Amino acid sequence: MAFCRGCGAQVAGDTAFCPKCGKPVSEAPPAGHPAPASNNPNAAQGAGLEENVAGALSYLWLVGLIFLFTDKRPFVRFHAAQSTVLFGALTILWWIVREVFWDSILAGQLLGMWSTWYVIYWLLDLLAVGLGIFLMVKAYQHERFRVPVLADIADAIVGKVQA
Repeated sequence: MAFCRGCGAQVAGDTAFCPKCGKPVSEAPPAGHPAPASNNPNAAQGAGLEENVAGALSYLWLVGLIFLFTDKRPFVRFHAAQSTVLFGALTILWWIVREVFWDSILAGQLLGMWSTWYVIYWLLDLLAVGLGIFLMVKAYQHERFRVPVLADIADAIVGKVQA
């Protein structure tokens, strides 16, 4: 097992120079550079984050949009696209319910009553938070959990962004 003297990356045993930084390769990792935890060749292509961490952070609303255009790793791009589609759709639904049924929601609040639209309005918020946390955990566990329908749209977006 060989390691780069410059960046500490693990490289193939017969390699003389690191393909990532170009420095000479040695048998042991240099001081201050522990051996990498994974053998994932895509680990250094992102923003310095592990793939699973970047995938999980993609479910923070606008972070997913940023990762969609800046990160090149397929796992991260999928989660970023799925996050963008999911929270975009939930935001549109939330806005429609708020705008169309605002009088009913406001009347329910003012009268201390729970109108149907008031409940739907807050259930959309709970859905966004709950689903976001669930998908964050799945991405952190390095699982590619696919939300029905939205994952297919995310795949199409990832394909278009790469082209």
